[in-house]
Amino acid sequence: MPLHIVVNRCKLVAVFFLWVGPSAADRPTDRAPVLKRPEHPENPQHPEQPEHGFKGLEEVVIVIQSQRNSFHARRGHQRKVEILQQAAELQQGLPVVLLLHELSDYEGDWSILPALPHLLAVYGASASWFLFAEEGTVVTLPALLKVLFRFPVQEEWFLGKRLHDNKASIIHHYTFSEDPGSFGYPDPAAGWALSAPLCKRLAERILYENPKSDFTIDLTHEIALYVWEEGNGPKLTSVPEFCTKPRDDCATTFTTYLPDCGDPVPKSSLFVAVKTCEKFHSTRVPVVKSTWEKDAGILEYYSDVADASIPTVNLGVPNTERGHCGKTWAILQRFLSETASKADWLLIVDDDTLISLPRLRRLLRCYEPKEAVSLGERYGYGLVQRGYSYVTGGGGMVLSRAAVARLLSSGCSCYSHDAPDDMVLGRCFASLGVPVTHSPLFHQAQPDDYSEAQTSLLQAISFHKHWNIDPVTVYAKWLRDAAQRDEL
Repeated sequence: MPLHIVVNRCKLVAVFFLWVGPSAADRPTDRAPVLKRPEHPENPQHPEQPEHGFKGLEEVVIVIQSQRNSFHARRGHQRKVEILQQAAELQQGLPVVLLLHELSDYEGDWSILPALPHLLAVYGASASWFLFAEEGTVVTLPALLKVLFRFPVQEEWFLGKRLHDNKASIIHHYTFSEDPGSFGYPDPAAGWALSAPLCKRLAERILYENPKSDFTIDLTHEIALYVWEEGNGPKLTSVPEFCTKPRDDCATTFTTYLPDCGDPVPKSSLFVAVKTCEKFHSTRVPVVKSTWEKDAGILEYYSDVADASIPTVNLGVPNTERGHCGKTWAILQRFLSETASKADWLLIVDDDTLISLPRLRRLLRCYEPKEAVSLGERYGYGLVQRGYSYVTGGGGMVLSRAAVARLLSSGCSCYSHDAPDDMVLGRCFASLGVPVTHSPLFHQAQPDDYSEAQTSLLQAISFHKHWNIDPVTVYAKWLRDAAQRDEL
């Protein structure tokens, strides 16, 4: 048999065995952390260091931040195969490539910190580096090796493409308000890496010290804060080869958060529900009408009073100053009622949400409406203590008809009219095993609350709040596509 055929077959066999992973006997039977809380940690800041240096790809664990939704699971698997094929062709060892959603049954692993003890327990003895990459992040292994060889593996390192805030930001709890640019956090699109000593310290620390906030809002910023530990840990080291735009020397590059899955879903497939109230009929509703309403095929305004000039629908639920859970549940019931359209998708937004419906309809082509889908910007509550995730309401909550039907048939409901609707939805879906599907193209805040270099701003689907801005100008700059520019 010719030698090149033998070599190629060996490559395929190697990829296959790494793909299927360890045997059943070697696999951990439970994701519960194997690590014990150290009773008398002599120096938790500086754990024992390995005596050897970094040897190559076999000491790299690549964690693809995949999701449980079928579309994202397929994308994650494709990225894993690409990396393993690249490694086999390179013939410099094979990295461990993991899909985050397969690590355990706990959905909160997406916030990374809860997953670190498990990762370290299984791979800590052999790994020198842990690289975290999005489904759309392309990893170039030879360039990655060059980067990792530059850093002494015995030390604590936190590597990535540096972002910083342009101003004190609400999504970051106004941290570093006096000098927002002084603190760096990684662009998730470019990937980020932890050295094994740092990962070990974080994995041990998370067993006895929770993050200061119960909420997970902006993942990489909160990871960076936890790593930094108010000056006791390392800050992010900016690595030029961690890229979002292609260059010859890039170890990582990024594709897109808005993949081309075919033609956009029809306007008739998307039912748009706008939550409003009488006091905003003359201020916020006109903004919707002058910007994105024209892109909706089916749209209804839900208020505490009927106003024929808009028109609005009075659902019989009194307005509340916060939460709006009662109103949201009434919208869900109306969506499934005989009087409503039979659209595949329901979008619930606030009256001060700015949104690109054409981009949303493009994104929805990637998803199966017969699957229970809860889509938007994902937040988390109490995730280190096995809490739950939810789609934050201000950026828009997208639900498939199957998800709404499953939710309402379960009996899960609001504990009060003014309960936070997005969090109650998240808690209910968690109890039903329906995963929250994250898209960073949805934004709970205004554009200026995010780093100007953040990749997710480029094809944004939504922003929220009209505070101190001209919302029509913001819509025109960030959300109106070129084909729409002559229409406003």
